[in-house]
Amino acid sequence: MKRIAVMTSGGDSPGMNAAIRAVVRTGLEYGVEVYGIRQGYSGMLAGDFNLLTSVEVSGILQRGGTILQTARNDEFKTPAGQKKGLRRLNEQGIEGLVVIGGDGSLRGALALHKLGLPVIGVPGSIDNDIDGTNTSIGVDSALNTIVESLDRIRDTASSHTRAFVIEVMGRNCGYLAIISSILGGAEIVSTPEREMSMEEIATSLADAYVRGKSHAIAVIAEGVSYETNDLVNFLKQKTDVGFDIRVTILGHLQRGGSPSAFDRLLATRMGVKALESLRAGESGMMVALNDRDMTTIPIEQAIKKTKEINPSYYELARILSR
Repeated sequence: MKRIAVMTSGGDSPGMNAAIRAVVRTGLEYGVEVYGIRQGYSGMLAGDFNLLTSVEVSGILQRGGTILQTARNDEFKTPAGQKKGLRRLNEQGIEGLVVIGGDGSLRGALALHKLGLPVIGVPGSIDNDIDGTNTSIGVDSALNTIVESLDRIRDTASSHTRAFVIEVMGRNCGYLAIISSILGGAEIVSTPEREMSMEEIATSLADAYVRGKSHAIAVIAEGVSYETNDLVNFLKQKTDVGFDIRVTILGHLQRGGSPSAFDRLLATRMGVKALESLRAGESGMMVALNDRDMTTIPIEQAIKKTKEINPSYYELARILSR
């Protein structure tokens, strides 16, 4: 294998650049040319390929986002779009592909594998929703950003006897919400897996107020059934809550910023493993962190279900919220 391509797709996550760098420099070690595909599957269909050298990936280890950029593409979800993508790859003489991204990106990688192209996936998703790996690229960095935000909000909340409702990312998986609530000392957490009703949240806030707390924090995953602003309006109408209610939606702040030391190491190890797996003849596999070891698992296994949250975290959050 002398010529491969690497791409990032779907939502960006801190550490993607470290993974790109690892793929390219490992390729150089083995005499493999690595082409970068810009704008994910959209760039693949448009034939936007560029040779990546050591110079192109120099100085990107600490940068957030992705130098290859990313996009979502509906055309590639169709059989015709997938065959068109394969044609573009063949036109460039690409013999293998590394896809860095989340569930949708991995599904696209699997489609190309089934069409005969050697493909390795690398999990990049701050939600930590990809099954089969301890964690994905960007999770640790996003958690650090959220916890720092909670710490800052707590300072102002306690100064004004306020309760803050904080919305964090997590459409289908509440990992960021439950872990940040524990690490940030929140009193309340609501996730898609274990959703608290608006009435239950109001009752918990009222209880915290009666017990003499100077502030309260409620962490809400974006994937719950109600809108955060609707929850805030509901709480403001409840006369027994006690606290002055405020809201902060962290949004894409969680995706940005320099990757943590953990994410730099994780992404680097995954990038190296991805290229080595292609050279070893593997395809249709995703790189995964299994305890301390870097392994590969079938992409079909990784996308079969959303990664489950350890139930003990919810009990831990309950005990520590008193």
